[in-house]
Amino acid sequence: MKVGFIGLGKLGQDAASVLAEKHEVTGYDINTKLLNDLGADFNVNIGSLDDTCKNKDVVLIAVQTPHDPKYGGETPTSHLESKDFDYTHLIQAVKDVDERVDEGTLIAVISTVLPGTVRREILPLIKNGKFIYNPYLIAQGTVKWDMRHPEMIMIGTSTGEKDKDVEMLYDLYDPILEKQTTRYEIGTWEEIEALKVFYNTFITAKLCLVNMIQDVAMKVGNINVDVVTNALKHSTQRIMGPSYMMAGFGDGGACHPRDNIALRHMAKRLNLGYDLFDSIMKVREQQAYNMARYVMQYQMPVVILGKAFKPGIDQTIGSPSMLVGWYIENLDDSIKVYYDQAPDDGAHTYLIHDKGLIPKQFNPGSCIIDPYRTLKHSDATKHCVIKHYGNTRTNK
Repeated sequence: MKVGFIGLGKLGQDAASVLAEKHEVTGYDINTKLLNDLGADFNVNIGSLDDTCKNKDVVLIAVQTPHDPKYGGETPTSHLESKDFDYTHLIQAVKDVDERVDEGTLIAVISTVLPGTVRREILPLIKNGKFIYNPYLIAQGTVKWDMRHPEMIMIGTSTGEKDKDVEMLYDLYDPILEKQTTRYEIGTWEEIEALKVFYNTFITAKLCLVNMIQDVAMKVGNINVDVVTNALKHSTQRIMGPSYMMAGFGDGGACHPRDNIALRHMAKRLNLGYDLFDSIMKVREQQAYNMARYVMQYQMPVVILGKAFKPGIDQTIGSPSMLVGWYIENLDDSIKVYYDQAPDDGAHTYLIHDKGLIPKQFNPGSCIIDPYRTLKHSDATKHCVIKHYGNTRTNK
């Protein structure tokens, strides 16, 4: 298939690259510096906006629908006014693409939006092409794997029925899938909008609940949170599966905090009469506060191993470890907070977020707080104290 791909940011470039393994893909991004920085081995043809839209079977639009950076989640956000996503870039991209595509070309929007946005904001812009909504479930650091092994492929149409446009997306994605059991979820635009944004909120809520068990363990004593969560994650008849069942830090990244903020806006606009999303964000922040208070009790400079929002990447937006660090710095400005490595050879309180950043030797006299509860005494921890946050069993 001949594919156009608009938006080659950190997620888009990897998604486009996977599609280019099986299709003829032309990509475009408004950020010329980003395009110039793409390596010679990038397998997507880079073209102008016209090149990316003309003579294509489908044009995918993967531009940001961002919030103001202060809503990222590295610092508290629950006190801020609820806001919808910013659709400025998306609206302009849809206009630009629709003006350039050949008549009848399929235009697929990947970007996350609130339920009702497509019909209200996007559809009136489509004059020349045909429209379909096709958000992705991909995450930074695992985009290529996620594209080849998606939990589901979500496709939204006007009526929620399978049609020729849906079948075209089957032809687009089937060749890249490494498991042929992948399910396609077809619904109305509004159903797929809701599915995408509530998927992220389910993860946030699940982590908040799991970390609530951790908070109880720290308050009550003689509880290893892993005993409880291991039993729950195998309770698949009524409750859940095993994913996101490790207590520790809260969720992070560009999607999860911001999606809850947008859903707070939706709850208010629709006058639902309650705001679960506000509660979820307050719980996330309170759990970070509780962890910060625990770390502070040792009254030593703090080294948080892992500033990024998850291990193995360099993006810090929505970082739960930075949220913990923010609370420490704001609760007691005499306690210095450092990230990723100790500034000197003195004793520190280490808080492990990324196990890949554990040093070969911790500074003697240090306290090491491990929310994963896996670190054991070794030569690296000699003359240090290890605390398994979330395990208060007396016989541990």
